[in-house]
Amino acid sequence: MLCLLLCIVLPVASLAELSYLIADSDSRKLSEDELWQWDYESLGYILNEIFARHGYNFIPGEKYDYYFRCMPWYTPNENPDNQAACYPKLNSVEWYNEQQVKEVRRQMRATNNYNPGGKSVWDYFSSGFDTLQGFEYLQLKAGQKLAVYSAPSRSSWQGANGKAKVSTNGNVWAAGWENGWLLIMYETNSGSVRVGYVDSGDIKGNVTENRRLTYDYSPATVNARCTLTDDPARTNSSIVILQPGQTVTYLSSYFNRSAWDYVETIAEGKTVRGFIPAGCLDIAQSDDTLGK
Repeated sequence: MLCLLLCIVLPVASLAELSYLIADSDSRKLSEDELWQWDYESLGYILNEIFARHGYNFIPGEKYDYYFRCMPWYTPNENPDNQAACYPKLNSVEWYNEQQVKEVRRQMRATNNYNPGGKSVWDYFSSGFDTLQGFEYLQLKAGQKLAVYSAPSRSSWQGANGKAKVSTNGNVWAAGWENGWLLIMYETNSGSVRVGYVDSGDIKGNVTENRRLTYDYSPATVNARCTLTDDPARTNSSIVILQPGQTVTYLSSYFNRSAWDYVETIAEGKTVRGFIPAGCLDIAQSDDTLGK
């Protein structure tokens, strides 16, 4: 049975090995040469890891919030005021390393060299199970067959040749709501997995899921040929092939034994949402503000 959990599920030994990108960034000064071994995106996670170690509260639903909530050592502070609850906990070495990481990222932006061949945070997710974080089992009233769309709209692309439906007699997992649409994941009759949206108006009975989805909606450019799929857990079946230079909208990131970027684009003249392997996008760069 496909079991979807809130966070990445890894063997106990792997949890210890994969907990930190740089485990001693709180006790050892990092050099620029060392940091230049990583790609630009990963340095963002290394930067935020310094603060996450002390319970930094990230913007709910954004990529750093998803990522660090999957780390066994991360516990967000009860006080959401990071300046009062988090910053005073950092020692002088950590503040030094924060500036080092920011400086290397600044150099990368200035030289337009984001070191794409460097070490990547996603290399650390090469083992584990085919589970997807962010979804939880949901009990729905049995006897229903609900139409499933790839985006929260009845005019969006629909799998199974426009006939995708989920039976509530089977297992359903949900991630949350967006404008009256519930994002779900379920197994199809063919044994594959589909992620898509169900209109709340179609659902009979009570629904206990009450989380709200929060996405980035950032413009992004595809930097490598990749497959867009609505099945990031089993077959990775193709909806459409995305080509370098194509523009899409980045929504969020999800993790299992692989890392995925969740994006929105157009396929067959319709809006479609799906997953592509992390690393295939150039997302509009921002400054080094934490949580960005």
